Amino acid sequence: MNYEGLVAYLNILSRWALFLAITYKAWKTEEKGWILLSTAFFINALDIESYILNPLGIHVLPDAYVIASKIPNFAITILLLWGTLHLKHKETEPYHVVALSIVSVIAYLWLFLLATDAFGGNFALQSSIPSLFYGGSLIYFGVVLWRHVISKNVLDRLFPLGLILLGALNLTYPLTREIEWFVPIGFTLGAAFRLTAAGGALKFAFYEILPQRTWTEEEEKRGAFIVIPSNLEGKLKEMMTKPGTVLITRASPSKLRNTLPPDSVAFWTTRVREGKLEDNPTIYAVSPTKLGILTDLVAKAIERGYKRVYLDAFEYLAVENGFENAFKFLLSIKDRVLSAKGIMLVVVDPEALSPREVKLLEKEFKKME
Repeated sequence: MNYEGLVAYLNILSRWALFLAITYKAWKTEEKGWILLSTAFFINALDIESYILNPLGIHVLPDAYVIASKIPNFAITILLLWGTLHLKHKETEPYHVVALSIVSVIAYLWLFLLATDAFGGNFALQSSIPSLFYGGSLIYFGVVLWRHVISKNVLDRLFPLGLILLGALNLTYPLTREIEWFVPIGFTLGAAFRLTAAGGALKFAFYEILPQRTWTEEEEKRGAFIVIPSNLEGKLKEMMTKPGTVLITRASPSKLRNTLPPDSVAFWTTRVREGKLEDNPTIYAVSPTKLGILTDLVAKAIERGYKRVYLDAFEYLAVENGFENAFKFLLSIKDRVLSAKGIMLVVVDPEALSPREVKLLEKEFKKME
């Protein structure tokens, strides 16, 4: 296999590696933003580029190539921008829709100009806007990841760093694609940047909660306890502000932001938003009906060293999922906490439950006075 063929295969591998990493993240979180991004990188994995396709024995009709090679750039741009806006803002605002609509109109007009040969076959002009949009959207995605989503862990930051470098490289594409000696170098760099991003994405997807914490407060009780709201004073109330605590709560992010130390993790159960909201302290919004995802997130935190779990959202979870399902969720978390020799506190108002439900809770959890 010659160098050109090797670079082609390396590009294919890097594209699919990045797509699979982001798709895994989308599957784990079920978030709209990551689903849109995974779609963008699927299209990118099937990109129409003669330098990659020709060595693989795949040829696009010459008359169709000029337009066909630019369509993915615009499609990927729109999906990247849309998905990134969801990651940053958790929803699409009206002005976001306006911006995406403008990009779509420009994309259509540009393809129309290409079809009429308005650029006289000048490759740099033909590729200028598609490359600007594609490269710029990759950089924007990388910057949002760096500032709002990714932790400061070095391995995690390979994800946005690779995307930013890839975006910058694509901005040069209209000029460098016509420089014969640079073409293999450019595509090799593109593959390297994608693999860098894919490595960071896999690390980020598999280990969302990174800081490893240890339980040094040996004087604290170990076990699983229920407590009524009126007893949330003194030592019990202090627990939710101690380092290394996982909270499953109905408290608002604004309240948590001013209460929690940086090395705690809070899962705000709400239907309003989903996904990561804050980095320091780490705050996630999780739908109350997604108990499987919530269990997985809490389990990961315990595996990383968090050994205190504070839950004050049981009644809400019971309303959304039924008492039986909410109770099974409690038992699943309890077993993990006890295996880690930690402490779990469940705030429950007995008056909000039936006598049978209270008895079930008291059978599995000790009362803390």
